[in-house]
Amino acid sequence: MARIIVVDDSKLMRNLLQHLLEQAGHQVEAWAEVAATEVAGRISASDPDLLITDYHMPGCNGLTVARMARKAKPDLKVVVITATHDPAILAALKSQAVNHILHKPLREEELLEVVARLL
Repeated sequence: MARIIVVDDSKLMRNLLQHLLEQAGHQVEAWAEVAATEVAGRISASDPDLLITDYHMPGCNGLTVARMARKAKPDLKVVVITATHDPAILAALKSQAVNHILHKPLREEELLEVVARLL
């Protein structure tokens, strides 16, 4: 069983992701939006195997969450969920060693396949 952190400002999306991942046998900790200064400490305390974060969130976007999480745990697998198809944003995510980008609308099968492959 893997430890997965889900970061999303939408309570509905956090609950959905948590439910799907727990049904697949994973231990999930769901966070609402988080300040950049909190990410590294919370990642260190939780020691997850995988981080799944939304890209568009107020205050601290998914790219910042990914960067700060990787500072705390360089080998952490990171998945970013986004509705954007902006080439500059996608390139920035890929250049920060994000392992996978999932596009909204999210498909359950694709999410679970990506999680299984990364773990």
